[in-house]
Amino acid sequence: MFTTYLFIQFINEARWRLFPRKVTPEEIRFLDAHFPYFTRLKPIHKNEFIRKLETILSTKRFIPRGGLEEVTSEMEVMIGATITMVIFGWKRLRLAHFHTILVYPNAYYSTVNKVYHRGEVNPKHGLIVVSWKCFVEGMADPADGVNVGIHEIAHALKLANLIETDGEHEFNPKAWTEYTQWVPAEMDRLRKGLPSLFRESAALNEHEFFAVALESFFERSQDLKNYHPNMYQALVHLLRQDPLVLMK
Repeated sequence: MFTTYLFIQFINEARWRLFPRKVTPEEIRFLDAHFPYFTRLKPIHKNEFIRKLETILSTKRFIPRGGLEEVTSEMEVMIGATITMVIFGWKRLRLAHFHTILVYPNAYYSTVNKVYHRGEVNPKHGLIVVSWKCFVEGMADPADGVNVGIHEIAHALKLANLIETDGEHEFNPKAWTEYTQWVPAEMDRLRKGLPSLFRESAALNEHEFFAVALESFFERSQDLKNYHPNMYQALVHLLRQDPLVLMK
C-alpha cells in the first residue's frame, strides 16, 4: 500500500513539474464572480492565491463518477479554490496525501454503510469525494455556515495531520491544544440543546465538530468571532490565517 502511495506521489510530482496546470484569465474572472473569498482578497493575496491554486490543480486528479460525463474546468477551479482557501495560511502545504478528487453529480449511495453521502474522505486511498450538486448548494449562500466543500476539506486536513508519511506538517501542536480546549464545552452545549452558533451534527464527534467549525470560520467569520472569540482566535492560529483581516 505504501509503495502504491509513493508511486502515485512520484507520478503527481512529475506531472506537476513537467506539465503545470495554469489558471487562465477566464478562470480568474470566473473565480472573481463566483468565489466570495477570492473576490474579497486584496490584490497581493489574490496573486498568491492563484499560485497556490495552480499547485493544487497540478497535483490533484479530478475524476467523474456516478454518471457524471466530465469534471469541467469550472468544477476543478471551484473545488481547487476551496482546498486553496482552507490551506491558504501554509506556504507549502497542498494535502499531498489526498491526490484524487472524485466528483459525483448528486448525493451517492454507499454500499458499505447503506446511506447516501454528500461527500466523504478516504485516507486509505487518498481520496476526497464530493457530490457536485451538494457542493454547488453549499456555495449558494456564502454566509450560512453550511458548505460541503469546506466540510470535506476540513476532514482531509485533520486526517492529514495524523499522517506522517506525506512529508507535510499541518497543525502546530501548541495551536491544536489551544483550539481543542474550547471544544468539549461547546459540544456539551449542543448535546444539551442549548443555543449555539453550530448546528447539531457538530456534536456527533470531534471530527464533525472541526468540520462544522471550519464552515463557520470561513462563511460566518464575524458571527463566530462574536459568539466565541477564544475559539475564533484559536482557529486563526491553527489555520494560520484570519479571514476578517485578509478580506478587509
